[in-house]
Amino acid sequence: MPSATKSRGCCRTDSPDTVYNAVMSGSFRVFPPTRRSLLESLQHQNPATRRAGMDALVHAYWRPVFKHIRLKWRLGHEDAADLTQAFFLHAIERSIFDRYDSQRARFRTFVRLCVDRFTSNSQRAKRRIKRGGDIEFQTLDFALAERELVSEETPQCEDVDVRFHREWLRSILETAVEELRLRCQERGNMARFAMFRRYDLNDGDSTPNYAALAAEFGTTTVDVTNQLAAARRDLRASVHRQLREQSGSDAEAALEAHDLFRP
Repeated sequence: MPSATKSRGCCRTDSPDTVYNAVMSGSFRVFPPTRRSLLESLQHQNPATRRAGMDALVHAYWRPVFKHIRLKWRLGHEDAADLTQAFFLHAIERSIFDRYDSQRARFRTFVRLCVDRFTSNSQRAKRRIKRGGDIEFQTLDFALAERELVSEETPQCEDVDVRFHREWLRSILETAVEELRLRCQERGNMARFAMFRRYDLNDGDSTPNYAALAAEFGTTTVDVTNQLAAARRDLRASVHRQLREQSGSDAEAALEAHDLFRP
């Protein structure tokens, strides 16, 4: 059954702005090989593939959806949390995403419009959306998303598509950082991730230079340079993969990458 996992520990402490800046380091001229997109997974005949696709979609979009409902529709925390989960249940039961037309909008915009339509209908019905069916979600950290809303002080006049897009990118970038951490752990090279986090994700006033990092980790500045370059390559590859998987077409993925990585 589809589920959505919480963000892991390291992703909760890294500022999305510092993650974004880290991704922006270097060139982004090569797009990775095509992989199965979320849409293809959701329409696959294999139930396990469909479940994996929905799990990935919920993981990518639950926080943008929750914050969008909270801010645009001005609903309380509990109502927005219920509607967020109810929306994904509704989308699964009605195969909403099968209706997506890449010629009309980007997939993230289509998701937001579907959320608005669903929320509007639920408001008109004036009833509390209940979770049900044979689909279960793992715990979504709505409390964390609520704290982010409070700390961000997002202006009410901000364009809703811009805000939704920013939250979607936050999800992608945080997932990329976590994948980098796990990759470094699997390779027995957590020093690489520690250097990356100290240098690229440091949003304080005392970012160390390469010489300071070399002294801290007992290595050379050349090694620091190589380790950071490798970490950034892995991070960028993860971002590119997610853009491909979460877009409606290769052309849309290329546009998303261009928008994110343009000088």
